[in-house]
Amino acid sequence: MSSRSCPDWPDLMEVAPELQFKHYTVAEVQLPADALMQISTVSLSDVAICCDLDKNVFYAAHTDERMADALRQSHWYEIREWISAGRPGS
Repeated sequence: MSSRSCPDWPDLMEVAPELQFKHYTVAEVQLPADALMQISTVSLSDVAICCDLDKNVFYAAHTDERMADALRQSHWYEIREWISAGRPGS
């Protein structure tokens, strides 16, 4: 487990063992421009995201609410949506 690993990883592994959630600032990851435009009034180094970067899945409970709302309107999935959609792209 890395220092970026989500502290909820044991629970997340139970529902989606193929995902690895880590914590980042939005400035550290390459997110869709359409999502970033929706939070343009804040510093990206101050906005947190908990996600699996490879699968484009985020964990809303540990993601800044503004970023979670923006990601929902992009090609990213919230973990519950990803599970209910049949694990797209897995």
